Amino acid sequence: MSYELDAIYHVYNRCNELMFYKKENYIYFLQKIRKHVLPYADILSYCLMPNHFHILLCANDKGIEIKSGGISMQMLSFNIGVMLSSYSQAINRQENRKGSLFAHSTKSIMLNMKGNDYLLNCFMYIHQNPLLAGIVERIEDWEYSSYPDYIGKRNGSLVNLKYGLDVLNIERDDIEFITNQLLIDKTDEGFL
Repeated sequence: MSYELDAIYHVYNRCNELMFYKKENYIYFLQKIRKHVLPYADILSYCLMPNHFHILLCANDKGIEIKSGGISMQMLSFNIGVMLSSYSQAINRQENRKGSLFAHSTKSIMLNMKGNDYLLNCFMYIHQNPLLAGIVERIEDWEYSSYPDYIGKRNGSLVNLKYGLDVLNIERDDIEFITNQLLIDKTDEGFL
């Protein structure tokens, strides 16, 4: 995938089975995001589900640089690949399994061209995943998402809250109201 500067992307993938078997796996994947993605992009939101993940991000200058040394690949794209490959290897060792962890190639959809409403709906959809899947009764109860950061329940450092709110053109105090008003229909496959 080729990333453009200042463009916002919805990055996601689904696993053949489980992606996260225990709490430590979620934490390890978040560490991988911090190490491999955060230096190359602003993360606007994320949600880790038992069998898939979503990341909403915007590439920075370092992310669109081309890696040299015989490999012609942007740093963000390259590092997302490294992150997913190393995570897959760790899960394969942990679970004594072989083969591909992910069902498909990782998707990275540019959202800027679709308008702010589409971006806001995608942002809400990402955070609503645990509720729509029936894992939690309240969105804020899922700890493996950036939603608790946005509503002030947690003070995480992975997402760029200020940039996210600016791009979405919403106030932090309005997040809970907007999220509850824009509940996405479970049958909507527009974001997967």
